[in-house]
Amino acid sequence: MSEPVERVARQVDRLCWTGILLGLAFTMTNVQQFAAAGAATWSLVWCAAWLLDPMVSLVLLAILRAEQVTAQRGVRMGGWVRTAKWFTLGATYVMNTWSAFTAGSAASVVLHSVPPLVVFVAAEAVTELRGELGAVVAVAKPSGSPPVARPPARRVRRTSFSEYLAVAEAARTPDVVVTPAWVRQATGCSRGLSSRLAAALDQGGGRS
Repeated sequence: MSEPVERVARQVDRLCWTGILLGLAFTMTNVQQFAAAGAATWSLVWCAAWLLDPMVSLVLLAILRAEQVTAQRGVRMGGWVRTAKWFTLGATYVMNTWSAFTAGSAASVVLHSVPPLVVFVAAEAVTELRGELGAVVAVAKPSGSPPVARPPARRVRRTSFSEYLAVAEAARTPDVVVTPAWVRQATGCSRGLSSRLAAALDQGGGRS
């Protein structure tokens, strides 16, 4: 028997987020070294440098989580949201690879480029994956649920011409001028039927 779609969707979501978090954790040390710029260990500048990467990463994670939720509901985010996401991703990449580029080491550039690039790709993929898997879950659910029994529709009995005529006769008084408008008011019949009822009353169907 195939694995439930909901379980697969949860596993994919957790694996993607785990990869994103590990990638951001890897870049944290490189960004700290970039920000510390050779400051003495445990100095104020060295300690403050540890705050730079979490500041950028937390904003990025908040945007990614919001995009994931809104994508499930078909809501498209505005331009500022995408700008903030790509700015934080770009800032992470630049700070993580700056030292490698200045050193001119190709191996170091590749090493420090892979984690940010994985975060870039996963950031775009996780929202689309979650949205598509959510659509699969929505399609799969109705097939496994039992059909809902609906009560039979009740037939509404229509009032006959003679019944309308009897109501009009009962409501008519000697001072009433029989018109289609009066018949509609007295019986609640339709406009087309009121003319026929008024003619029947005028022909002697009502009280004199």
